[in-house]
Amino acid sequence: MKSRAAVMYGKAEPLVVETLDLAPPRKGEVLVRMGAAGVCHSDYHVISGQADHELPVVLGHEGAGRVVRLGEGVRDLSVGEHVVLSWIPYCGDCFFCRHEQTHLCKTYEAPLWDGTMMDGTCRLSNSDGPVRHLSMLACWADHVVVPQESCVRIDKSVPFEVAALLGCAVTTGVGAVLNRARVKPRSTVAVIGAGGVGLSIIMGAKLAGAGRIIAIDASPDAEAKARELGATDFILADVDVSACIKEMTAHGADHVFEAVGKRALQRVALDYCRPGGQVTFVGLDANDATIDLPTTDITRAEITVTGSIFGSACTTRDFAAYAQHYLNGDLPIDQLIGRRYRLDQINEAIADMLAGKEGRGIILFDEVAHG
Repeated sequence: MKSRAAVMYGKAEPLVVETLDLAPPRKGEVLVRMGAAGVCHSDYHVISGQADHELPVVLGHEGAGRVVRLGEGVRDLSVGEHVVLSWIPYCGDCFFCRHEQTHLCKTYEAPLWDGTMMDGTCRLSNSDGPVRHLSMLACWADHVVVPQESCVRIDKSVPFEVAALLGCAVTTGVGAVLNRARVKPRSTVAVIGAGGVGLSIIMGAKLAGAGRIIAIDASPDAEAKARELGATDFILADVDVSACIKEMTAHGADHVFEAVGKRALQRVALDYCRPGGQVTFVGLDANDATIDLPTTDITRAEITVTGSIFGSACTTRDFAAYAQHYLNGDLPIDQLIGRRYRLDQINEAIADMLAGKEGRGIILFDEVAHG
């Protein structure tokens, strides 16, 4: 069959939207008709070359859709079901999975990095040969073949554009708050960066009952959306942020989250944290990124410095839990969406993200975008 997809052929080049050949699902694989896909900075890291990837490749790792065909041996899924696609599938049986750290499962790491299916081959191709699948997903295509381990069933009452965001931004941010930092009610939380992940951290902090949520961003345009989703305060990054936080809190924030993935911001996050507090790195810089840590100050202040990948999530548990919070009205994921695009507008969507336009950009596949 055919799939309309946004293909990356060269670093820092515009993506090409074209029709590719899509082979049917093999054993343990699922054919999904995409409903919606998010536009994330992690995709741009591949375009910019920050994350090296073999080309050509179809990007997109944040998406949801409807199951339309099952490969041999697929269990626990049926045609017609709605699924969120997970870019960190887990095996359920390795050391990390047995220790309830499914987000650290390494079983499928090789094909994830290679951009192939689990058997080392690709389902997408053009006249020149195979086309890779980012994270075994390739969400920027109207049809995808993915491993069954990447599919997490979702309630059909959740719109695809909301379900898609569970696949990365929401789970990364909300999970960092609830699973990794375990923010307590009435805590003071500072969030560096009010993009998709930062806004999700803000939503998570509000859900956790934080008493004060301070959003920090370089753009004044970010303030409205941050406050809409739960921020009680907003600080522009071009002022003395540390002094502002100390003035607001006396001692510093109980929790500081860095959601941008820049070394300079990771370093100053320590200055915003109170003694005995915690700094959580959520944004991803380059693979070789390092910072200098004031270890004596950290020791004396007993500051905890940690990281959180994909919200430290168990996807089969947390996708459903966050979706239910959305349906209950206490996790307004739909308000996170700032812009909607067609697939053929993908380069415009990427440019708008890089320009810092508020909220998350979403690619809608019209035929199934509303179920």
